[in-house]
Amino acid sequence: MLAVPFALDGPAPEAGAVVAVLLVACALVVRRARTRALAMSGALLLAPVLLVADIWDSPQMEVVRNHAAPALVAAVLGLAALSALATLMVRRPLLLPVLAVAALPFRVPIEVGGSSSNLLVPLYLVVAAGALAFIVPALRRDPELPEPERAWEPGWMERLLALFVVLYGVQATYSADFEKALQQIAFFYVPFALLFVLLAQVEWTPKLLRWCFGVLVGLALVFSCIGYVEYATRHIFLNPKLIASNELHSYFRTNSVFFDPNIYGRFLVIAMLAVAATILHTKRRELLAGGSVVLAALWAGLVLTLSQSSFVALLVGLATLAVLEWGVRRTLLPAAVVVVIAAAAVAVSPGTFGVDFGNLDASTGGRSGLVGSGGSLFTERPLQGFGSGAFEVEYGDRHRSGADSAVTSHTIPITVASEQGVIGLLAYLALLVAAFLRLLRGASAAPTRGFVAAAFLALVVHTFFYAAFLEDPLTWALLGLGTALAAQTARVPRRRAAGVAASQRAAQALGDGSAGGSLRASDGSLPAT
Repeated sequence: MLAVPFALDGPAPEAGAVVAVLLVACALVVRRARTRALAMSGALLLAPVLLVADIWDSPQMEVVRNHAAPALVAAVLGLAALSALATLMVRRPLLLPVLAVAALPFRVPIEVGGSSSNLLVPLYLVVAAGALAFIVPALRRDPELPEPERAWEPGWMERLLALFVVLYGVQATYSADFEKALQQIAFFYVPFALLFVLLAQVEWTPKLLRWCFGVLVGLALVFSCIGYVEYATRHIFLNPKLIASNELHSYFRTNSVFFDPNIYGRFLVIAMLAVAATILHTKRRELLAGGSVVLAALWAGLVLTLSQSSFVALLVGLATLAVLEWGVRRTLLPAAVVVVIAAAAVAVSPGTFGVDFGNLDASTGGRSGLVGSGGSLFTERPLQGFGSGAFEVEYGDRHRSGADSAVTSHTIPITVASEQGVIGLLAYLALLVAAFLRLLRGASAAPTRGFVAAAFLALVVHTFFYAAFLEDPLTWALLGLGTALAAQTARVPRRRAAGVAASQRAAQALGDGSAGGSLRASDGSLPAT
């Protein structure tokens, strides 16, 4: 057993959490690649150290404490594999986004801090390798050389992302559940912010977009097939809570490999919007027919989840695509018809959709009660809130007695308001505005940009019913992709302007150097030498 304890006491964990989010903020907003690489490396090293220190005395770390040598060997082998993957990414840069998309949905159940968490371990490995692939060349590069053409150009969205992350870390210092806030920082905010930085710097070629599209839709189809098997056999592979719920109700919900039908539904919605955006802009009959079949298969998988939040998110995403393609006026009437049909279906058969008009709290899975309780917490401490990650503890102190099940508000604005007060709520709303402005501006020009805008809007709506905003890697991935595509679009006019300026300078060099200096003379010919 290790003689020296690894745990940190006193204010060290809180100070470490603040330093970690400050490093993330630097990675988001600094322009120079070398400084950004230093900030990323610091965050990449500090976050796991803080997490391990936090759980060092917990039962799940007993094996490591009692078998230090084998644990050290395993860590060295893991770092070697990570370095090999990073080296491969340096040689093949397109590998990072493809592997990131492939790793997005896969969660591994791990005991952390006395509770079981479904962690995105494969994605963490991809992000760590991608970060190393960026950090090492950036640090080796001569700092005196000018920045490359595709330099990092942070805007208001990056600044607001940095602000929100920093606020989360600072407000964790007075939280009644600092441990949960630290886990949120280590498992979500740090790695996903690095994912955003990495994806936003990728040159997204049509070939790369096709590869990522194929991986996304292919995984969605595989997961839908797993959902079909679950429904046919009436057997859930994961999530004991859902198994118990299915035994108590006449309906049956599937969750495929996601541990949660709502998160599964959210992933299917993103994939369906990608397919819909593609077939909206194609004239190829075979692609239109194939896309329609894929949409039908994914829709069937989504229906079996009975995820009301996912249905609403899909409708919002499709409406966004329609507005981008045909305008508001031409979309308003069909959208109204869809809403009326959906309302009529719920009214005719409310049980099919899990709706009980006599019990709103039961129909919403307890969410309406949680929203009311979250609102009450906000009114108790409206300015600064109760601290990051504190909702479960504060709610439990007021509304539960002896219950040990985890509770979240399931509504991101309520969570932010109760935990971070007006300060955090304003930062959250400003971030949404900046993100929508970036993603929607020029989104109708290309199907990929339209998909990103529609998918992000659908995801935001989904978080109003099922939480997980910046705690979901899909949010950061969409923002990273949208940022890169917006930057690529903006560079095209600059390159054209640079080409015109170069032509003008060449014409002036051929001419007599007079103030005229135009590309052509009045008769249309080149100026005489």
